[in-house]
Amino acid sequence: MGPDIPDKASHQVTETQVTQLDLAIRGGTIVTASDEFRADIGIRDGRIVSIADHLEGAAREIDATGLLALPGGIDSHVHISQASGPDVVMADDFASATRAAAAGGNTMVLPFALQEKGTSLRTCVENYRKLAEGECYIDTAFHLIISDPTAVVLGQELPALVKDGYTSFKVFMTYDDLVLSDEQLLEVFDVARREEALVMVHCEGYDAIRFLTSKLEREGHIAPHFHGVSRPQAVEREATHRAISHAEVIGVPIMIVHVSGREAMEQVRWAQQRGLPVHAETCPQYITLTADDMKGLNMDITGAKYVCSPPPRDAESQQAIWEGITSGVFQTFSSDHCPFRYDDPKGKLTPNSRTSFRWVPNGIPGVETRLPILFSEGVSKGRISLQKFVELTATNHARIYGLYPRKGSIGVGFDADIVLWDPKLKKPIQQADLHHGADYTPWEGFDVTGWPVTTVARGRVVYEHGKIVGDKGAGEVLSRGKSSLV
Repeated sequence: MGPDIPDKASHQVTETQVTQLDLAIRGGTIVTASDEFRADIGIRDGRIVSIADHLEGAAREIDATGLLALPGGIDSHVHISQASGPDVVMADDFASATRAAAAGGNTMVLPFALQEKGTSLRTCVENYRKLAEGECYIDTAFHLIISDPTAVVLGQELPALVKDGYTSFKVFMTYDDLVLSDEQLLEVFDVARREEALVMVHCEGYDAIRFLTSKLEREGHIAPHFHGVSRPQAVEREATHRAISHAEVIGVPIMIVHVSGREAMEQVRWAQQRGLPVHAETCPQYITLTADDMKGLNMDITGAKYVCSPPPRDAESQQAIWEGITSGVFQTFSSDHCPFRYDDPKGKLTPNSRTSFRWVPNGIPGVETRLPILFSEGVSKGRISLQKFVELTATNHARIYGLYPRKGSIGVGFDADIVLWDPKLKKPIQQADLHHGADYTPWEGFDVTGWPVTTVARGRVVYEHGKIVGDKGAGEVLSRGKSSLV
């Protein structure tokens, strides 16, 4: 799924066209999902206005010699300032999350406006927007989470919100407060088909998880490690197949999010080989972490740091995810950033979490480390090309979520969302260097080759020399067009 942008030759412009630039990025190697070449980038009023062998006349210049100039990352699956249950507080608000995203080479994030049961979807979106406005360092746009698909929501609110630019929404097949029945899933899918919206699906079987959780607790298996045991691959596989079947009945494209291992990946591949419009996303935790990380030290509570859903699997599952990445089963690589503080009674160490894995807040931080991990494990180790990296981290996100051609590539007319990478820079991930609101990273000490060194968001330098230099509030909440998949 490469971008429709001109080749290098068509970027040539005359010097008279490039006077009065706000910013020129000079000497870097530009990489898009379909191309790679060395050129200067001219920016004015937040947009790319020229790409040429040599540009003059800019108010500011950045020397990118020896660096890669990539489209700014778009993380289309993050959770920010989201209600997380009684006495549990998410670690990131919009300011800290977008700050961390920018430091990790991202220029846009897409979090979720969550409908709480019994409430108006429109009201939830408006309240969520108030949390974001004036707080973001980079641009953002919202997906919707549908937890209560009443007749009013399906017949009035959801169609109106799609017309307002909220063109994707997520549904859950598990969690007490979020799970939809099969009939409700079909109803939501049918609205999506009619309104030409994209549905994201969290695929885990609710009843199987409840059964296994209760059984493990009765047997005294309550440590965080047993979170993974309660959610085996079969539970994800079954729900993935069910979601695919429902989508086939309705005739609607869907995005299966955070696929964790071979069994669910093969369900997606099976659907794609049959020509069904089924797409998939995976995340850093599924190529780097395993279920053993949830054991902590001798099965103690430190394993809570790694509790997320679906859980990390094993080394064979990691290999399966790489197969899906390299063969095209996965269209996007997102973080599923869902941060909680560890050493906090309103975070991972909520009092109930010591009584059972059932109560450990579910999610890990990752928006700042998504791109470095994939670059290091994928590009630096020769598993994927630079073009594939750009496709998985920026271009496909823009296309799939209605942001292309404004976002997702480097070309004349695009927003000047650009990240400069040092592909040779080596250092470990360390909590002390990160900008998120959590007090830990699951990847502490993980060695990475290739790091973002400068982030430019709509022509503004937001991050450089290891520091956030942009202004809070400069990022906007954007409306989106229809997905390329519909």
